[in-house]
Amino acid sequence: MTIDNDDLINSIIASLGRIDTISLEEMPNIDLYMDQLTTFMDERLKKTTRHPETDKILTKTMINNYAKNDLLPPPVRKKYSKDHLILLIFIYYLKNILSINDIQTLIEPLKARFHLSDDELNLVKIYSTAYELQSDALEPVIEDLKKKYARSLDTFDDIKLSDEERKRMQMFSFIIELSYDVYVKKLLIEKILDNVVSENEKNKAKDKAAGKDKGKDKKK
Repeated sequence: MTIDNDDLINSIIASLGRIDTISLEEMPNIDLYMDQLTTFMDERLKKTTRHPETDKILTKTMINNYAKNDLLPPPVRKKYSKDHLILLIFIYYLKNILSINDIQTLIEPLKARFHLSDDELNLVKIYSTAYELQSDALEPVIEDLKKKYARSLDTFDDIKLSDEERKRMQMFSFIIELSYDVYVKKLLIEKILDNVVSENEKNKAKDKAAGKDKGKDKKK
């Protein structure tokens, strides 16, 4: 069977343009029970999965595990607010590239602003900013994909191969370049989060030392 790389890549890139995240306007303005929450997430994000017919977006078990791992505050009278939904959307995307510990580090400042509706910097404002950044980032990502694919078409052109073998190897080149791009960005994120953890530990040690010094002063 002949592989048509151009048609495949063009089709995939076109599909990326149709994938959009959940806007604030789409989020329910009422608190949701567990089943309502999972249904909303499933209906709205199903098309972002690799296998929409079988992949699970969010389950009761996942939500309970997030709560156990201190990623998500508990529901209020078994209901989940818009702030819960915002955190779950962030977790949904982050869990594909980061560990639970890294996600904890990243969203800890967000949890500190949970249910601060009157605060200037609340979760709605944070999500709105992230949503705008994602919207602006899609076009440059697509352009970068096109450039990487174009470069892959210049590989293995000096070797005697059948058309189908050459297309397979060119697709390999494209995937390797994409993989390296993901690897570098993931490494960068991890290094930044490691620095955050290190700074937090230093601050805790300073606070602990300061507490001991105050205790000594009181004894004197």
